[in-house]
Amino acid sequence: MNIRNLFTGLMLAGSVGFVSAQTTQTDSAAGTTNAAATATATQSANPAIDALKKQVEANPKDTEALAKLAGAYQEASDWTNAIDTWKKVSAAVPDWAPSYYSQAYSYQNAKDDANAKMAYEKYIATVKPEEVEQNKKNLAYAYFYIAFSEQQSDPDKAKEHIAKSLQYDPTNQDAVKLSQALNS
Repeated sequence: MNIRNLFTGLMLAGSVGFVSAQTTQTDSAAGTTNAAATATATQSANPAIDALKKQVEANPKDTEALAKLAGAYQEASDWTNAIDTWKKVSAAVPDWAPSYYSQAYSYQNAKDDANAKMAYEKYIATVKPEEVEQNKKNLAYAYFYIAFSEQQSDPDKAKEHIAKSLQYDPTNQDAVKLSQALNS
């Protein structure tokens, strides 16, 4: 299916940006202000976003254009519009796991940890058995994020999630460190 190939490509492109987002730290107050200003400036000066918006307006059921628009918002660090658009993709294609992963990524960048955790949980629940192999890195990160967010409130659940994370990616040093901390 062309849509699945597009989505896979979008996920690969999103994963590259996601890796840098995971390792980048910003001052949250300044970052939020700058992100909002950048998103507004980028949105009005981004011909790709404008073209995709027109394409989606012309055919709201065009999930391929909708996914491209969500990805474009992510590239522009416009997290609010990225989240809203990924939600539309998820509503249109509810069994397509990468849309939930992208929602979680956008929520995480928007500093909305509770919704990021829920979206990662939805992503994990939506990955089909035949898709596990191609999604191992993303599954590993999703489980890591959930474990990290639960380490204080539910250490036993966090241990379960970190074990799953390491099952999918035993080389993730952050997951190894969290596992050691949880199990010490």
